[in-house]
Amino acid sequence: MRDLISQYLCGEEGATAIEYSLIATGISIAIVVVVYTLGDDVAALYEGLVGIFTS
Repeated sequence: MRDLISQYLCGEEGATAIEYSLIATGISIAIVVVVYTLGDDVAALYEGLVGIFTS
């Protein structure tokens, strides 16, 4: 039983999963920030293009 507990505590699979989840979280936060920052500018650009092509 002691060997099973020590193997569980020394295992690194959980640490790797946590590292990958932190990387994915960082990437998703970066995407949200960029979309939020550029969202109004991109919407205005498309509205301007629609105005040019419909008139």
